[in-house]
Amino acid sequence: MKKEEVLAHAILEHVGGKDNIRQLAHCMTRVRLALKDPTKADLTALKQIDGVMGVIDDETLQIVVGPGTVNRVADHLSRETGLAIGEESVDANLTPDERAAIERQKVKDKQKSPFKRFLRRLGNIFIPLIPGLVASGIINGGANFAKNAGVDPTETWMQILLLLGSTVFAYLAILVGWNTAKEFGGTPVLGAIAGGILFNPVLADITIYGEPLVVGRGGLFGVIFAAWLMTYIEKHVRRFMPTAIDIIFTPLLTVLVVGFTALYAIMPVAGILSDGIMQGLNAVLEVGGPVAGAVLAGFFLPLVMVGLHHGLTPIHLELLNTVGNTALLPILAMAGAGQVGAALAIFVKTRNQRLRNIIKGAIPVGFLGIGEPLLYGVTLPLGRPFLTACMGAAVGGAFQATMKTAALGIGVSGLSLTPLIDNGMYLTYIAGLVISYTAGFIFTYFFGFKEEMADGI
Repeated sequence: MKKEEVLAHAILEHVGGKDNIRQLAHCMTRVRLALKDPTKADLTALKQIDGVMGVIDDETLQIVVGPGTVNRVADHLSRETGLAIGEESVDANLTPDERAAIERQKVKDKQKSPFKRFLRRLGNIFIPLIPGLVASGIINGGANFAKNAGVDPTETWMQILLLLGSTVFAYLAILVGWNTAKEFGGTPVLGAIAGGILFNPVLADITIYGEPLVVGRGGLFGVIFAAWLMTYIEKHVRRFMPTAIDIIFTPLLTVLVVGFTALYAIMPVAGILSDGIMQGLNAVLEVGGPVAGAVLAGFFLPLVMVGLHHGLTPIHLELLNTVGNTALLPILAMAGAGQVGAALAIFVKTRNQRLRNIIKGAIPVGFLGIGEPLLYGVTLPLGRPFLTACMGAAVGGAFQATMKTAALGIGVSGLSLTPLIDNGMYLTYIAGLVISYTAGFIFTYFFGFKEEMADGI
């Protein structure tokens, strides 16, 4: 039996069995399980499973197993439970206790702050897009790297690479609209139409309020709101629409109402919001300089810890759309670098063989910008090294902000981000990584770790 299959069986054993899983999904490092009765999950036992690097009990039970492994474990779980990835089991066979547990979880979710729920929603919209953004970003970065090295951009193979790298960004509004409608329980294709409306080239030929419309005005913020409005209107129209004509008139009225609203209201308002966010962020980096960079990088790991970092994705994408690059990403990438430095310091100091093995398994992907295995398997369980990792990140973030490093794409971090760095500042970005590695190592080696902390790991 392969190790991923053993891991999947162990997870099933400690979450209440396959019949307790209502929905199965995964991201780059985490298996996400929605349980019928969350009280049946043994979180302590889950954390002790060999191969589990961390457990987060949130809206869904998130089990960190690392990149690559997560796909295989999710596939095994899918075969065991009979649930497709993302599919939700039918509730008809739930026991009264299971229904009560689900209701308690819903009440618990509603009690969370509106801001946290909003960031969760954003994460759910963008997480499914990450594989495409990663692949496209790397292709774009490689092609631009070759162009900067003197390769003729009119070469056919270069044109094809640029085509492959830009396709997801060309249709990103449609994908975001689709996922938004799906997230809020609407018809996905109507959300896709909302995104298409706001980015349709025909907009440039339409004049409203005495000015021609600007394609993409309001960016993805406008798309998300328009797609949500599609869902809201669709549900309310369906309430009074006779079943016999629902398939025709519900989507028709929804598209008409939201289409006009999008052009006359959503685009102008979202445009002001988008401009304000972008100008505010740029002002913070311009005025705050290294201090702003240190604060942003130093506080990014806590966002990752609770899974809210995906809420920043639309801001990165909007920066790419309006400015052409994102100065925020290289700064935030230092968070993972500080953690790598902290883990290396622990590896050098500790005699705990299990902890050393965890670090050996997680360090390679840590260098490539995937920090969750180190976060949940090493620094966070130990406590103080999490703080010293944040301090190391802050030093690197200050450097990147001072040097004004920016990226041409998103989806990757660490050393993997290097080809995407704008203006050929590859060495500058790498220097920032080295600074964070070094600072994280020094802070942790001298102030962040004592051997007794490894007891029980």
